[in-house]
Amino acid sequence: MTSSDKPAILWFRQDLRVDDHPALCAAAANGRAVQPVFILDDAAEGEWVAGGAGRWWLHHSLAALQARLLELGAPLLLRRGAAPDVLVALAQEVGAGSVHCSLRFEPAGTEQEERVRSALAAVGVSFAAHSGALLHDPHALRTGTGVPYKVYTPFAKSLRERIVIGDPLPAPRTVRAVAKSPVGSPLDALGLLPTIDWAGTMRTWWTPGERGAQKRLAAFIAGPVRDYDEARDFPAQDGSSSLSPHMHWGELSPRRVWSDVSRSDAGKSHGASKFLAEILWREFAAHVLLNFPATASQPLRPEFAKFPWQPSCVHLHAWQRGHTGYPIVDAGMRQLWATGWMHNRVRMIVASFLVKHLLQSWQEGARWFWDTLCDADLASNTLGWQWSAGCGADAAPYFRIFNPILQGEKFDPSGDFVRTWVPELAKVPSEFIHQPWEAPPMVLASSGVALGETYPRPIVDHPTARDYALAALQKVSGAKSTTRG
Repeated sequence: MTSSDKPAILWFRQDLRVDDHPALCAAAANGRAVQPVFILDDAAEGEWVAGGAGRWWLHHSLAALQARLLELGAPLLLRRGAAPDVLVALAQEVGAGSVHCSLRFEPAGTEQEERVRSALAAVGVSFAAHSGALLHDPHALRTGTGVPYKVYTPFAKSLRERIVIGDPLPAPRTVRAVAKSPVGSPLDALGLLPTIDWAGTMRTWWTPGERGAQKRLAAFIAGPVRDYDEARDFPAQDGSSSLSPHMHWGELSPRRVWSDVSRSDAGKSHGASKFLAEILWREFAAHVLLNFPATASQPLRPEFAKFPWQPSCVHLHAWQRGHTGYPIVDAGMRQLWATGWMHNRVRMIVASFLVKHLLQSWQEGARWFWDTLCDADLASNTLGWQWSAGCGADAAPYFRIFNPILQGEKFDPSGDFVRTWVPELAKVPSEFIHQPWEAPPMVLASSGVALGETYPRPIVDHPTARDYALAALQKVSGAKSTTRG
């Protein structure tokens, strides 16, 4: 039997789908038998093991993938341990001649691929890692001087000029299983679910898995995408796609999303154009992390390593739990805790508040998001936090400090988002909902609010905190003074 006749192993990673799956198509080529496997290899992830919300999502996404692959005819095997050891043992067990997987671009993912490649080569098994997580190879794009991009606009322009986005690959109708299916671990044995059930709201918000992803994509295309360019900034509206968890876990490929959106009836709208630009932001984040892997924990702009953070367990805990006294911030943090997701506009507001009002390090915020977001993606999380702190690629100007009161009034003018997630303020009139400390005592009393008791007073004074942050940021950046806030 030649190697091409031997069964192939399909190693699932962050590509939990069967649609538009190049590695699956390669493994199953010419009717070859396939053994799908997912390996929980926490040790390989280093300091970036999936957090609690991510593991909850992974459990349910694997359950959905198990059901889908069973329909196709090739059951999914679950195992835990070091991926090189598991794959070598499995290849010998089923007589596989090749292992196929989808490329990952985080530092831990690429290092794992190299260890797997070496281990399989030692036993005569070929290894192929296929594209599928991104629209382009983040190694490929360079500026005119041959260095990686650090600014989004020229990156996106270059990407649009160079790439040709082909048609998504259809899901196979069947996949031939190996002659004797090996024994794996039950899904529950992977220990992905929390021991204390804190995921009640998440279950009502999300349907992890490929079919849930496809349904959400279809609903977005049928409605919100057309007005995405404007509606996406208003957290009380259903104006965003909410596709980020599905894309992070690979339940949807970016090529499928791009194709379906651009070819839809709304594909030429301003909203669709803006949404596709956001897909390119995701590509940019991967490009930056791959080329500057230290940025997961260190600022891209080295001068910011000396920023005078003021670590405070009290301030950090108040921010994490949504008890800062600034309603739009607290609403966002409570939405995150309850659903494993936060509206993008509010992510910027809460991040700015942590690093520029409370002077807590962006690394603390990134860690909290990593543990609580279902869509915790190392590249996007890192880029977003360094943008907010002003220390990374395409960073916000150092003087951009979001005023949480004005942001609330502009993007949640009726206070509906705040009322949803901060119910103790539900009866406060709209004119005071974003600064309840300015409401007359009788208004607060009639609204059932006792500041400092039922809802906290502001943890810091905005003008004072802004001025202190501006002075510190100006000193670090070496820029001239400004009063923008």
